[in-house]
Amino acid sequence: MIVKKLFLISGLFLVGLFSVAYAHTVDSVGDYRLEIGWMNEPVVSGETNGIELFVSLMEHDLPLEEQKFKNGITGLEETLKMQLVYKDQKIMLPFEADHNIPGKYYAFVDPTTAGYYQTNILGKIGETNVSLSMHPPKVNDRTFIEFPPRNNTQQQILEEYSSIQEQVDEIRDSLNRIESSGELNNVSYVGVGLGIAGIVIASIAFSKSKK
Repeated sequence: MIVKKLFLISGLFLVGLFSVAYAHTVDSVGDYRLEIGWMNEPVVSGETNGIELFVSLMEHDLPLEEQKFKNGITGLEETLKMQLVYKDQKIMLPFEADHNIPGKYYAFVDPTTAGYYQTNILGKIGETNVSLSMHPPKVNDRTFIEFPPRNNTQQQILEEYSSIQEQVDEIRDSLNRIESSGELNNVSYVGVGLGIAGIVIASIAFSKSKK
């Protein structure tokens, strides 16, 4: 019985965790409800995404947490902008209107770094001045969804050296076959030697480029 309760509590905790991680953020300015979130969730670094904004009138008889988006406010793409902030770096992004959903706007962005971003919604909604900071869900590192995992630098070096070693072995085998047949002359020695030298130089250059 205790085990069942623990599983139930764990399940509820996980559901709550994911709902918070991927939920939109809601706030208000004057008589207006504003909701932001990533267009594609879960969001990962290094992939083009966007912040979407929903703007609608507040229902005065309901608390903010019970407000729903409906009867969106249109025409705000000319009066609202978004400042996206990551630590000490900032960029100003214009909003575009979603023609299929009145009151929905979006701004494309490619979050290159995992972590928490801040959005500052700036401008005007009608006669109401807007200067509101909101926080969309965390950007995950792209390894969160990568499969199979990418090779690390050390593995890449080993693979490249393995390939180079195979080429050297092939040239050495060819040299031994030619020498055994008695057909090897000075010109052949020079050609094969240059081939081996080229591979060795290439391997040294590759190893330096990886440091």
